[in-house]
Amino acid sequence: MTFFRQLLILPLLLGALIAHADNQLNLTPAQQAELEKFAPGVSLTPELAEKLRAIAYDQSRSLDDRIDAMQKVAGFSMGEPLKRRICIWDIAGRAGPIYKAAEDQRTRLLEYGVELDIQAYTSESVVVEDLKAGVCDAALITGLRGRLFNKYTGTIDSIGGVPSDQHMKILLQVMASPKSADKMVSGEYVILGLASAGGAYVFVNDRAINTLANAAGKRVAVLDYDPTQAEMVSQIGATPVASDIVSAPNKFNNGVVDVLAAPLVAYEVLELYKGMAPDGGILDYVLGQLSAQVILKKDKFPEGYGQKSRAFMFSQFDRAMKLIDNASNEIADRWWIRIPEKDKLRYDEMMREARIELTKKGVYSKDMMSLLLKVRCKQEPSRAECVNPQE
Repeated sequence: MTFFRQLLILPLLLGALIAHADNQLNLTPAQQAELEKFAPGVSLTPELAEKLRAIAYDQSRSLDDRIDAMQKVAGFSMGEPLKRRICIWDIAGRAGPIYKAAEDQRTRLLEYGVELDIQAYTSESVVVEDLKAGVCDAALITGLRGRLFNKYTGTIDSIGGVPSDQHMKILLQVMASPKSADKMVSGEYVILGLASAGGAYVFVNDRAINTLANAAGKRVAVLDYDPTQAEMVSQIGATPVASDIVSAPNKFNNGVVDVLAAPLVAYEVLELYKGMAPDGGILDYVLGQLSAQVILKKDKFPEGYGQKSRAFMFSQFDRAMKLIDNASNEIADRWWIRIPEKDKLRYDEMMREARIELTKKGVYSKDMMSLLLKVRCKQEPSRAECVNPQE
């Protein structure tokens, strides 16, 4: 920190430390904001205030010496960027596109006074546990896992909740608004940003699996940490096969499962064409939109940092969708299995019923369900659910 910034912070602390008989701290909102800016995460308790007060009024020390001593006692450094570790889940590790995109933002984040130590993980479950344990100050994971930290934003990935990219854009714009800031906080965690990972589609190893009835008896990959998936698969007479995000594509490619739900970007990256060959395909029906979510511990980053980051991530929506579209264009038309419109309407209704039931069970956020319904009806007022809303 420069000398001028030192002069700025010292009066701030002195103003807060003026002795009172009852040892109360009287920080104005402006002082509190300034303190949080220069000393994020520091809690100015009466005990800490007393120690700082003694140092501040010690005339035997020089100004620089007093500032250094106050820094050490308070546990912050005013001269260096805030150093934090963010753990990135990328199935390809340091060579993957998610990790590389995070690396590209490292320099920009220095403008906010944050120096990131970016760690790549190939296991999403390990990222989650390290975030809980405090090994990571922030983490980038899927919305499905993110539900563990924030049910509201984790409900974005609900089955059929967000039908298209355009619906997703409207939703993420709402999420990036300061009006949604209170919903971005849940306990000790804050949503730093949200991004679209594209729609989830059904990949099959046999084109005959083109209806729910034909899926009966087939083996379907389900995420091992989400029991609702296994329950829904069982209801249509198929056999759920517990998997994680890493093993599920391998099981599909090796014939261990017949059906896999995945975003289109997985076609090339995870070589899903191997599992579809020679007679499989992709159903042209979107199960829902998937999200990537950056989650941080709120005491580890400066006040207001989350809002700035959410706004920035939304500004990158079109760029991200262009990358997803480019990946989708790599898929040959012969792989697509066309679904009749009447069947799509029936599936829409089935997913609506599933969302209602899962919301009643507490799996999904009721508030997010209400918002998703508004977004769907704004885009498509003629939808049956908009005439007789139940979510």
